[in-house]
Amino acid sequence: MNYQVRIKKSLYLLAFLLMISAAGMQSSYGNHSPYKIYTADIIIYGGTSSAIIAAVQAKRMGKSVIIVSPDKHMGGLSSAGLGFTDTGNKEVIGGLAREFYQRVFSHYQHDRSWIWQKKEAYGNKGQGTPAIDGKERTMWIFEPHVAEEIFEAFIKENNLQVFRGEWLDRESGVKKTDGTIASITTVSGKTFIGKMFIDATYEGDLMAASGVSYHVGREAKTIYGEEWNGIQTGILHHEHNFKFNVDPYKIPGQPSSGLLYGISGADPGIRGDGDKRVQAYCYRMCLTNNPGNKVPFSKPTHYDPARYELLTRIFNGGWRDLFNKFDKIPNKKTDTNNHGPFSTDNIGMNYDYPDASYKRRREIIKEHEEYQKGLLYFLATDIRVPDSLQKEFNTWGLAKDEFMDNGNWPYQLYIREARRMVSDYVMTEHETLGKRPVNHSIGMGSYTLDSHNAQRYVKPDGFVQNEGDIGVDAPKPYSISYGSIIPKTGECKNLLVTVCVSSSHIAFGSIRMEPVFMILGESAATAASVAIDDKVSIQKVNYEKLKRILIKQKQKLTIN
Repeated sequence: MNYQVRIKKSLYLLAFLLMISAAGMQSSYGNHSPYKIYTADIIIYGGTSSAIIAAVQAKRMGKSVIIVSPDKHMGGLSSAGLGFTDTGNKEVIGGLAREFYQRVFSHYQHDRSWIWQKKEAYGNKGQGTPAIDGKERTMWIFEPHVAEEIFEAFIKENNLQVFRGEWLDRESGVKKTDGTIASITTVSGKTFIGKMFIDATYEGDLMAASGVSYHVGREAKTIYGEEWNGIQTGILHHEHNFKFNVDPYKIPGQPSSGLLYGISGADPGIRGDGDKRVQAYCYRMCLTNNPGNKVPFSKPTHYDPARYELLTRIFNGGWRDLFNKFDKIPNKKTDTNNHGPFSTDNIGMNYDYPDASYKRRREIIKEHEEYQKGLLYFLATDIRVPDSLQKEFNTWGLAKDEFMDNGNWPYQLYIREARRMVSDYVMTEHETLGKRPVNHSIGMGSYTLDSHNAQRYVKPDGFVQNEGDIGVDAPKPYSISYGSIIPKTGECKNLLVTVCVSSSHIAFGSIRMEPVFMILGESAATAASVAIDDKVSIQKVNYEKLKRILIKQKQKLTIN
């Protein structure tokens, strides 16, 4: 019995059993049964940019598709503040990802899109590339609401069925038969039956609940023979570390007084060893210094100025580069990111996030929000902040016309890394640094191998230091293997993973960019469609056939 016959019989049986169950429940609940069953060729779990692009591609391949999203706002980080795009080499961004940035370009061609400044006044600075490429009709820098509007346009134009605010039942919501996902059920009781499933979440919840192997934290450098994986004590690549001595104790010079907020008293570990620490998260804030669109920073509920004492000591040491990552986006706004030894990254406060319950994740997210809002209020009001910095800082505020239903605060915490699948093929620094060729390319990456800090500790000399910040340039664009988005043979036959891909920690530091997630979403949906058409498991997709289709879609698989 071939794969397609087996899956078809399993789906029919499951649908029959679920309909019986639903009918039984309806007799108990009257005409308002909470149990609903929905079917499609491809079920996508997630509301990220990768999820939307995957759904559009599935539709273009002639497949029925349903997006099951925990989020209400679509687009993930792309529409939640990360508008200063980490492009790397823009030439390798093709297909629907490029179409997204072409739509950004089209939006800003209209005078009505420039509400708070003239287009000519904006300039053309992007991250490693001009913000606007008139020849290619692409624009890489944008406001959050513009990205969300584009994703919503994708949804409307393709008549995509989206279920918002639906959280996977991670305990018992995934039903598998003979290594194949038959259905997934959400906490609210909705069941989704499909032939193929795509996990496009930042956390990899569907992947994990399906019994697929994954890793959290940093692998030891010996696992894959890498140089830049594992603990990185003594490595100071960026300005996000302490370049001068700063005392870590509440009472300077007195260890018995205890450590300041955010500093760990644990041994940081040996360079190159593996650990379970996760690089820091933060919100990418949309700020403005335009008086007509500015919301002043307010005092958060649980504000504690003692949390920011370490920053005052950094100021006292002469550090003044507070505004270096107020990156300009259109209409006098910013994509403001972490910068410096003490900033918006809430270092060390997210280790349990990847595997945490929904309740615990909400607590972690709230703690990050309180920390970051408290930091803003501290900078705006505390007398220990240098006058010149505070005066300039108070010209800034949250953008009034962004995230308007969320107090002008971004919808999505920047989950830079959570789970990563461990498949038969693992992308490592050898591939991303061009030391080893990649087979079966489905897209390309090119960004620096970039990790934020994972811990803040006390050095043997008694001073504070951060650890985990890495920046290693990829010498040229590299291919990403099809094997990195499919589970191990035998673990799951009809699941693709487009964000939490099979990759080492340091390789993921380059792969984890929003354009790449869009690229992988499109390629995954194409592969899923081929698997359905050819009646094979996802591991047995004919790569040459997939390659021909991807090239036709203008995906970039290699570069000269």
